Amino acid sequence: MQLRNRQDFWSGVMFIALGLGASWQATNYQMGTAARMGPGYFPFALGIVLALLGAIVLLGSLSKKATETHVDKFDWRITFLVIGSVVLYALILKPLGVYLSVFVLVVVSSFASHEFNLKVAVANGIFLVVFSYLAFIKGLGLIFPLWPSFLGMN
Repeated sequence: MQLRNRQDFWSGVMFIALGLGASWQATNYQMGTAARMGPGYFPFALGIVLALLGAIVLLGSLSKKATETHVDKFDWRITFLVIGSVVLYALILKPLGVYLSVFVLVVVSSFASHEFNLKVAVANGIFLVVFSYLAFIKGLGLIFPLWPSFLGMN
């Protein structure tokens, strides 16, 4: 076997490591049964599925049919933008509320794309604000500060 697709190979390694790590961490929680799942059941199963998908991707990178690729130099700017947007979200969630925080998260992380388009970023931000409202507030009934605290609209 010869390594032909380096991107898929390293993606597979990353998926396997994250999946096994998540499954291992989930064992610290009560597993329960399939009929009565504990808090560790779903993360454990999801981690195993991620590791299996990683193995499939990794093995596919060794196939003779795999497209030959190489891995470009690591772009720290992208890493800082994505991780920074998540940290920024955590910092502004309480004072600005879910709506503005999700929107800022999406727009700031969109700057990490080489094909950045402000209209697309704004549209994605609006979509995810609506989705967050429907899924987490209406669907699951979670309680978050929705609007900035200084507006007193929560």
